[in-house]
Amino acid sequence: MAFRDKELTVPGTVEVAGRHVKRYHIDQPDRRLEPEVVEAAYAFLPKLLPEPDGSTPPASWVVLHRGADSGAYLLAYSWFWDNVVECRIAVAGQPALDCPDDDPAHFVPMPRPGVGCVWELGVLEHERTAWVRHLLAPDRPDLAGYLADTRVEGPVGW
Repeated sequence: MAFRDKELTVPGTVEVAGRHVKRYHIDQPDRRLEPEVVEAAYAFLPKLLPEPDGSTPPASWVVLHRGADSGAYLLAYSWFWDNVVECRIAVAGQPALDCPDDDPAHFVPMPRPGVGCVWELGVLEHERTAWVRHLLAPDRPDLAGYLADTRVEGPVGW
């Protein structure tokens, strides 16, 4: 199968488990994320978010990615220790990653470490730069500016 872009959408920021969470969705060009997959992913999300550490603004971002096969992937990236990112991942519908079935709405913790695939890493690049621009570089950290600074919607991959 030839490599191709996928579609990135930005549904907005929500508060979950005491954290501000920026949301990104990555869809297949010919198949959008199903509502039941989105609902199941956000129901599972609190299990992936660490407690705020008390010194770092409680900010995270998530990428919900629908695979080309039966899989769906929920990646939660959270800032801690001022400038470090923690990644926790849940998967659904991907037996190769020890999912119990091929249901893309049945999320379980991913059993191996990872940080993201080529489509998801473009979001990570943006979030790193936005964190530096709004929280580390200015004299006064601007959490609201960071939360408003999202990657542009559209093709993602290249």
